[in-house]
Amino acid sequence: MGKTYFCDYCGRSFQDNLHNRKKHLQGVQHQRAKKFWFDSFRDSATILAEELAKKPCRKFLQSGQCDFGANCKFSHMTDEEIQTLRQKVEEENTVEQDDRLNPNIDEWLAKRAKRKENNLHIRCNTIKTLNQRLNGGIDLMGQMAYFCSYE
Repeated sequence: MGKTYFCDYCGRSFQDNLHNRKKHLQGVQHQRAKKFWFDSFRDSATILAEELAKKPCRKFLQSGQCDFGANCKFSHMTDEEIQTLRQKVEEENTVEQDDRLNPNIDEWLAKRAKRKENNLHIRCNTIKTLNQRLNGGIDLMGQMAYFCSYE
């Protein structure tokens, strides 16, 4: 038949030719999946800075839903969520400062393992959210079952 292309972001495979690949890479579903993937690697300080720069979404505040969803240019975070994010950033900053003053390899390894576990948890939650937003179109969770089996 020919070569097939597999998209790691979407979990889709299709015949690999210029037209199909270009059509897929410019598609809305691929763009969203790619955005969710890269958003899972952002740190709390970056997220906080971006959310503080945005104005609150009126429609989301009134009804709890927004037609634009993740593509909305306004903030969908509540004041409590922003406050929680601020606290998390402050905690991370104090931990980083403490680590610089008192380097200990055992503590560093333990924190690294915990960070890796948290990142895996965040990625699994991102894929669950993406799977829900795609209305069950692709079973991404089936493909990630190995990595997310601890939940």
